Amino acid sequence: MRITFKLFAMLSDHLPDELDGRRRQGNQIELEVPEGTTVQQVVDRFNLPGKLVHLVLVDGRYVEKDARAARVLTDGETLAIWPPIAGG
Repeated sequence: MRITFKLFAMLSDHLPDELDGRRRQGNQIELEVPEGTTVQQVVDRFNLPGKLVHLVLVDGRYVEKDARAARVLTDGETLAIWPPIAGG
């Protein structure tokens, strides 16, 4: 199954330029993942530092930290992750 994976700010450095024959487009890449893949499995696959995985959305809906290991992705969904943002 295929999902869109987006990383924002400094997390985008964790996206490869190419993966499984697909080129990165800006801060996103199309991923082939097995059925039953969870949000946390994608985070782990890209070795994203836990302290930088702050805002996690699947198709625009927030996924709580405690739910990420159980939230199964489905074909066509978009997983987007932002680090903590500081500012004033």
